[in-house]
Amino acid sequence: MGFPRRSVPFLSALAVASALPLSQALAQTAAPAPTPELSAADTAWMITASMFVLLMFVPGLALFYGGMVRKKNVLSMLMQSFFSAALLTVLWVAVGYSLTFTEGNPFFGGLGKAMLTGIKPETLSGTIPEFVFVMFQCTFAIITPMIIMGGPADRMKFSSAMVFLALWMLFAYVPVAHMVWGPGGFLMNAGVLDFAGGTVVHINSGVAGLVAALMIGRRKGGGVEPMAPHNLVLTMVGGSLLWVGWFGFNAGSALTSGALAGLALINTQIAAAAATVSWVVVEWLAKGRPSLLGAVSGAVAGLVVITPACGFVSPGSAMVMGLAGGIACCAGATVMKKALGVDDALDVFGVHGVGGILGAVLTGVFASAAYGGEGKSGWIDGNFAQIGLQIEGVVVTVLWTAVVSVVALKLIDVVMGLRVDAEVETDGLDLALHGETVHS
Repeated sequence: MGFPRRSVPFLSALAVASALPLSQALAQTAAPAPTPELSAADTAWMITASMFVLLMFVPGLALFYGGMVRKKNVLSMLMQSFFSAALLTVLWVAVGYSLTFTEGNPFFGGLGKAMLTGIKPETLSGTIPEFVFVMFQCTFAIITPMIIMGGPADRMKFSSAMVFLALWMLFAYVPVAHMVWGPGGFLMNAGVLDFAGGTVVHINSGVAGLVAALMIGRRKGGGVEPMAPHNLVLTMVGGSLLWVGWFGFNAGSALTSGALAGLALINTQIAAAAATVSWVVVEWLAKGRPSLLGAVSGAVAGLVVITPACGFVSPGSAMVMGLAGGIACCAGATVMKKALGVDDALDVFGVHGVGGILGAVLTGVFASAAYGGEGKSGWIDGNFAQIGLQIEGVVVTVLWTAVVSVVALKLIDVVMGLRVDAEVETDGLDLALHGETVHS
């Protein structure tokens, strides 16, 4: 017995209707991922962030360091900063960007985009032009090596310093950045979290600064003659520019102008403020008086500590990290330096090394999916294993940069020497190396 003829249209419609959700699901499954579109808002923010980070370097870091060295060496420090910004930009465009952000192996990218080959004005990286991404990452690549120079300040040849910074950027900064942020990077694949450069920038440069200070040796008269900063006004101005520019550094690492950038922005401010307070309180208790140098150093310490975590943690966690960073870095810049017996002239390891390591580990503690998104969980979310991954990132970075730094410095020492003559060091690097002096 068959269905009545008049039932056929009804059954056909029913079959079509029941199949429609399945066909829609299949169509959705088969549909290609949407093509990224240019966002004017994101582009405007990333151009601004790039300028902020460049402001951190010239004049920010230059003035910060320049005020802390002795008067006879201030122009040498400014020259190192200004010239290295140009030299390292050339290297970044030539090969650095390609080796960092293209496919290759877990440690280095390829050379497919050397000299920015193949990138057109309309080429996108996410929702921004790739040229803007290249520029933003360039500012990271040029400021990081110069942080190192605070360690061997007052005694390293200008020529040797520039050769070292070039080698170090190519063989320490580039591979660590590729491992953490590049496609197929070793530490990225392992699950290490670093939002804006705790490992790539701060541990990397902090350890290199310590190595350089150790290999070059103590300043002439170190521990005997006064080595006080010659102009704390310059240091405070430079430190303030670092604080302001760091918003580009951290919030810019969201690569959009959205909610994630806002989270990184507020966390950056909170951590810097908290670390300033804790450093000054510790110093006040230990020495009986607070200092401007301590306050500025505390702000930088907080900025360093929050860098790897700023897009992954709550504002409350950022405050805890800042408070811890001020205390730890104050100890690193005083107690630890004396214990190690190293003349880290401008406390590069005490602030960037100690702060970077602490920030990386605490990222594994405080990272929360509620703020950073899926897969960005630490101990606070019950993912205790993330602390181990963060420690793995620290160890790999420390070993890599230490080996590269030792080899590069040793080669330069054999070929051209690292340190200025004793007479030059006594008279000052400004006049001997650059034929210029500061007139007050």
